[in-house]
Amino acid sequence: MAWTRDQMAARAAQELQDGYYVNLGIGLPTLVANHVPEGMEVWLQSENGLMGIGPFPTEAEIDPDLINAGKQTVTTLPGSSIFSSADSFGMIRGGKINLAILGAMQVSEKGDLANWMIPGKMVKGMGGAMDLAIGAKETWVMMDLMTKTGQSKIVPLCTYPLTGIACVKRVYTDLGTFECSPEGLRLIDCVEGLDEAALAQMMGVTFVH
Repeated sequence: MAWTRDQMAARAAQELQDGYYVNLGIGLPTLVANHVPEGMEVWLQSENGLMGIGPFPTEAEIDPDLINAGKQTVTTLPGSSIFSSADSFGMIRGGKINLAILGAMQVSEKGDLANWMIPGKMVKGMGGAMDLAIGAKETWVMMDLMTKTGQSKIVPLCTYPLTGIACVKRVYTDLGTFECSPEGLRLIDCVEGLDEAALAQMMGVTFVH
């Protein structure tokens, strides 16, 4: 049985630290905003120019002028600020963001990231992925572990064009949580019903300890 997307987001949110400035990438990572631990002060940043994102709005709270980088409507917290995209990327490139949580198509055992294009398919553009992967002090990934055809997205070597090299530290998936390191891939935890040996066989990798 796999973890749900909300369970994955809650699992990642457990690892946040008080006072962090965090950029949430488009898609699955945005769910982390709903699971920041109570009493913890975490400032969520969106690359289109918003610092201080709150949980997703209820129907009554929706403001079409308040959106994240994925064009989803969001809420703001007391003390939030709105600014230009240029200022936003100044924060990212200037190393002011503690953590970026991004989606991915592939992550290598040593933390290489491929998340911006699949060769042969239409590409809208790089977006802010490369800036975030390199500019943030730490990068985590949230994604389903397996493709629709049953291939692991955590691989010995990425076969898609790279976004960043050795930039990913943690990978939160629907089947387990992993840590990337120069020595290789470590399993932190996994869903009930799977163990290290079963995951290693499914993924075609060897875990380090």
